[in-house]
Amino acid sequence: MEYLLTLAVDPVVWLALGTLIVMEVVLGMDNLIFIAILTNKLPEERREFARRLGIGGALVLRLALLGTIAWIVKLTAPVFTIMDHGFSWRDLILIVGGLFLVWKATKEIHHHVDPDPEDDVFGGKTEAATVTMGSIIVQILLLDLVFSVDSILTAVGMTEHVPIMVIAVIVAVMVMLLAATPLSNFVNDNPTVVILALGFLLMIGMILIAEGFGAHIPKGYVYAAMAFSALIEGLNMMSRRKRQKKLAK
Repeated sequence: MEYLLTLAVDPVVWLALGTLIVMEVVLGMDNLIFIAILTNKLPEERREFARRLGIGGALVLRLALLGTIAWIVKLTAPVFTIMDHGFSWRDLILIVGGLFLVWKATKEIHHHVDPDPEDDVFGGKTEAATVTMGSIIVQILLLDLVFSVDSILTAVGMTEHVPIMVIAVIVAVMVMLLAATPLSNFVNDNPTVVILALGFLLMIGMILIAEGFGAHIPKGYVYAAMAFSALIEGLNMMSRRKRQKKLAK
């Protein structure tokens, strides 16, 4: 209790908490975009449950990883070396997660550009029938694990106080939970946004792979590019709506 009271009166701790919450929310948006796109493939009455289950899984994984924080920190220690570059378990997780994201985003882009299942080089004509709640949840949990490891290691790099990390993670996941349905509905109602979101996931996947191989890419540049792209798409949507209103008259 004395430890918590000491933290509560320290302004540096509050600054770290605010910064960490913002960082966790931003990192969580990648996770949320993936969840929104996947759950929109389910029947409408099952989407909300799948979203909540996926985000709940993200919270459980993050808190579980915080409970083993001493082990998590060791994930950055090299386990083998190839061509003078040491690969850690974190690197391997990022590479595998990035490859999965690239594959999944490419597959979804293919289906949106060429929805005819007769000539589907990725999944065949039976792919639509294999989309089940179980397969969606498994894919969400796999990416939850990748994003959770990245999220917790970011938190460890910003503060040494576990209570601060727990509060930041809980707040970030609550924001994800509140934003999940509006974001999913928006993505579902605007087909062009789906392609843009998939492009974001493709870029994030490539960044995860690059970081797994030791290339550090400042997140600020990445999110600035995503924000600029989203702004341009927003202007295009406004322009299309104005043209539609004129045609309707």
